[in-house]
Amino acid sequence: MSNYFDLERFCQAQDDTYTQALQELRQGHKRSHWIWYIFPQIKGLGHSATSQRYGVAGLGEAQAYLKHPQLGPRLRECCHALLNLQDFSALEIFGSLDAIKVRSCMTLFTHAAGGTDNLFIQVLEEYYEGKQDPRTLEILQGSH
Repeated sequence: MSNYFDLERFCQAQDDTYTQALQELRQGHKRSHWIWYIFPQIKGLGHSATSQRYGVAGLGEAQAYLKHPQLGPRLRECCHALLNLQDFSALEIFGSLDAIKVRSCMTLFTHAAGGTDNLFIQVLEEYYEGKQDPRTLEILQGSH
């Protein structure tokens, strides 16, 4: 199933940047450019070539991402890194645009997990007052 969605594009993108991204998250300050493939969003939110390339097609691809032996654990590890921070806001960690992308990502994967993994909900509660991204929800509702 994961080959159907070309999840390899995420693996290849993360090969050279994942360690750096995780380190930046643990330090509470994103400095380099990796948001699209570390915290992917549903396709249709971004318009740049990069956001189009790494946009997740829908719940099926998001579920395959979570089940992938490398991508799922890495996304969860990044979420744990965020939850382990003290006294940081999403804005402080990511800046305004990327904070929105992370909220979108958490909304997508909350639904992809089907309520069986509350890690994404915890990130939403900690950094976004529990509020899911309305644009992501609109796209998800339109894809049913």
